[in-house]
Amino acid sequence: MTGKTITEKILSEKSGEDATAGDYVEATVDAMVTHDVTGPLTIDVFEDVTGEDAALAAPENVVFTLDHHAPADGVQAANNHNIVREFAAEYGANQYEISDGICHQVMIEEGFVEPGDLVIGADSHSTTYGGLGALGTGVGSTDLGTAFATGELWFRVPETIRFEVEGDLPDGVYAKDLILRFIGDVGFAGATYKTAEYGGSAIRDLPIHQRLVLSNMAIEMGGKAGIVEPDDRTATYLEEQAGLEVGVDPDLTADDDASYEAVYTYDGDALAPQVSKPSNPENAVDVGETAGTDINQVFVGTCTNGRYEDIRVVADVLAGEQVAPNTRLIVVPASRAVYQRCLETGVLEVLVDAGATFQSAGCGPCFGTHQGALGDGDVALATANRNFPGREGSMESRVYLGSPATAAATALYGEITDPREIETTRYDDHAVSDVGVVR
Repeated sequence: MTGKTITEKILSEKSGEDATAGDYVEATVDAMVTHDVTGPLTIDVFEDVTGEDAALAAPENVVFTLDHHAPADGVQAANNHNIVREFAAEYGANQYEISDGICHQVMIEEGFVEPGDLVIGADSHSTTYGGLGALGTGVGSTDLGTAFATGELWFRVPETIRFEVEGDLPDGVYAKDLILRFIGDVGFAGATYKTAEYGGSAIRDLPIHQRLVLSNMAIEMGGKAGIVEPDDRTATYLEEQAGLEVGVDPDLTADDDASYEAVYTYDGDALAPQVSKPSNPENAVDVGETAGTDINQVFVGTCTNGRYEDIRVVADVLAGEQVAPNTRLIVVPASRAVYQRCLETGVLEVLVDAGATFQSAGCGPCFGTHQGALGDGDVALATANRNFPGREGSMESRVYLGSPATAAATALYGEITDPREIETTRYDDHAVSDVGVVR
């Protein structure tokens, strides 16, 4: 019998069947999430499906966040927030308020995700949970509304593409650079409805906040999921971050004889910082090919790179410095907890002193309709996950994607800059645990 990938093992467990790629299974879902944009439609579907006897199958596993238009930036947004609040209160679901944070970060911080879980969300970046060894995937509001009522959902078991990185990553190279390189090699649709499985010594050495980046952006190559094998570091992270005491199943690994659709291998020592040029994440090149490009705005945040460790990288570069003239730096933490840590450690003060705009937690300008949207002709570099035309504002703007280190160097000089050219000095703050250490 052929061995199984991590995805096949999780869907076998959740469906009670011997599931292999290409099979269709009905699986029990461990957690479900939606937000102020997709939430109201999900609620409409749920109410249509259930009728008068409406009840959530497992209200303790249903999560709503208010993150895309937070705080509300208009009457429609405010009304959507109220729809979510009223529904959650009536049906006993978990509901998080404006400034609590982006749904994916909240799900992780609040302990809704464990290794081996099956998690769905009405947001494409629900793939993020794979960084913890869960199978996370985005679904439509119709599917989610139905799953609210049943606690189950059908899946076609995805084929898996393996990305293997061995060796040590050079200074200045982060998980964001890895995933941009992967997307560039595979193409924007190269992993459509497949799992991206990440492994190798360089991946195992990544702290959890960087593993989450790899899983988050699996969708940018069409992936149904992105997953990293969980380990002791995962368990430590969940204990410190979410107060969970979890044991990692030693069998929650890919079998040596697992079947992959393709395997991509990399020498970590040979990798360079990456930048994705407008207007597709697949346009990834070594940073040197874009160096010197003038930038109007730098945006640090999103569910991809809005964690404390990401923002800390920017603060280390800008401590005692000033953002370049005619360049805007917008920093949006992924959650209230991230905001508080930035406040407690002095990161917020460093960035504000450097000329940054530091906003309350949420999605910020990532989807182009909230604070920080770009105007006609603006050119930006963002730590976000997408740079399609109009993604962060005007259809006439252009967005480059890069790591927090590349964003920091770019903000300092007002043009895309190789972060390896910048010497940084860490300022004193409270001790950072092994979980939160910044490479």
